[in-house]
Amino acid sequence: MFGILKKDPKKKLQVEYEKLMKQAVEAQRNGNIELYAELTFKSEELLKRIDTLDSATKS
Repeated sequence: MFGILKKDPKKKLQVEYEKLMKQAVEAQRNGNIELYAELTFKSEELLKRIDTLDSATKS
């Protein structure tokens, strides 16, 4: 019954992932390739965490 009230950690990570990807695209457009690489790396790490949560939920 109270499972409905719990916040989904996956959703929070997904929002943060999308935010980082938008920032990475803007950095690339502005010619800041170093920042683009850094933001892309961080977003890939978040994506790995999201995938880990997905696999843990499905098991």
